[in-house]
Amino acid sequence: MRISLGRFGQWRSIKEGRNTRPVSFLGDIIRPPVLQDTSMSPQYDPPIVLEPQQPARACVIWLHGLGADGNDFVPIVPELRLPDEMAIRFVFPHAPVQPVTINGGYPMRAWYDIQEADLQRRLDLAGVADSVAYLQQLIDAQLAADIPLERLVLAGFSQGGVVALECALQMPRKPAGVLALSTYLARARGEGQGLRVFQAHGTEDPVVPMSTALQARTQLGALGADVDWHEYPMPHSVHPTEITEMAGWLRARLA
Repeated sequence: MRISLGRFGQWRSIKEGRNTRPVSFLGDIIRPPVLQDTSMSPQYDPPIVLEPQQPARACVIWLHGLGADGNDFVPIVPELRLPDEMAIRFVFPHAPVQPVTINGGYPMRAWYDIQEADLQRRLDLAGVADSVAYLQQLIDAQLAADIPLERLVLAGFSQGGVVALECALQMPRKPAGVLALSTYLARARGEGQGLRVFQAHGTEDPVVPMSTALQARTQLGALGADVDWHEYPMPHSVHPTEITEMAGWLRARLA
């Protein structure tokens, strides 16, 4: 049985009732990936970039979860209902295709290998480091395009959140913040002083246990980060209320 930490979080609009159900594609089948030569360095496809109507003055780089791709969170952008005058560019990278141990070596998009169901045991720190290095390249590209670091947010769901947090904790100067969604911490290491984190998690998450998320919150606080904690009645997914509260947080951070 294969697991996917990304498809569980793929977002779609729910129009029924009062729009309070958690959003989840639990029934989705992972699309067959384009196979790449995984014996060499990771190969990254060009990211999806959504430009604002006016010249960009801020940027959000959003990393998907295991088994998904950069398209996963693209539909969330209009639902955030952020004002046009904020002029935010959204960048959605694609993880490289690589064999994932827990899925029998089946190749899929992954920011790093997962070797067992206990996500923090035998963590693929080398794979995390490769993805952090790639994310730093994307950050540098935005800085070169005149987006100041204080107007750049890193966001990530599940595996993507692990990479975003690891990257932000290593940065000597901090970005505007991190959206850490249904995720955990690779290791309690780095500098959190000056880092603002919106951390959201589902009380019914069967993939990343609530205890693991709470441990990450404690560790981030101990490192000096300012954590804005949110929990929702949902599995490994995204909740409509979460989207509203993320939007408010982004308005405050990128105003």
